[in-house]
Amino acid sequence: MALLLEHEFKPLPADKQIETLPFLEAVAHLPPFFDCLGTPIVYSPVKADLTGNIKKIRAVYDSNPAKFKTLQNILEVEKELHGSAWPKTGATLALMWLKRGLKFILVLLQSISDGERDEEHPNLIRVNALKAYEIALKKYHGWMLQKLFTGSVYALPYKSDLLKALEKGKEVKEEESIEKIHQFVTRVTPILDAIYEMYTKMNAELSYKA
Repeated sequence: MALLLEHEFKPLPADKQIETLPFLEAVAHLPPFFDCLGTPIVYSPVKADLTGNIKKIRAVYDSNPAKFKTLQNILEVEKELHGSAWPKTGATLALMWLKRGLKFILVLLQSISDGERDEEHPNLIRVNALKAYEIALKKYHGWMLQKLFTGSVYALPYKSDLLKALEKGKEVKEEESIEKIHQFVTRVTPILDAIYEMYTKMNAELSYKA
């Protein structure tokens, strides 16, 4: 899976302290995933949001790499720095939305890897995309955005075309592509879970709608 496995995420350490720079370098290569889904009116803003949040976190990290060595450091320092405005500010807010975009990608890919599908239309990915949206993003979107997203599933590419796009146009057997997706999901899920756990523990999760 050329797009997904070219830039590896570091394994989650035992203490669940995620180093900021390696995480950002790995995740910076994921926004093009949304190009593979087509429907620019819906997914271009998601891609831009993901890219923008990565840049915001990177700017904070670059301001003091030692102070912001881990993602945990970012939340801790910004909590102290911003007071009552935290967590709706800075890299803390950017990472909150970034993890939701990553969650969408992972749930969609996990669903495809698990073989979940519409038996009458097995080459469509509507079932997988709707599941990912329900779990990762829907509750943070207002009514108009929800309608836009749920309507967009009818313009999604066929599964075979998505897999080919993820392989950057190469013809690869479906089972090989699915195995690569499984590798990617297995590698990234513990990292994302640890970020969600960190937000819960620090009471940094916000539920306002975009």
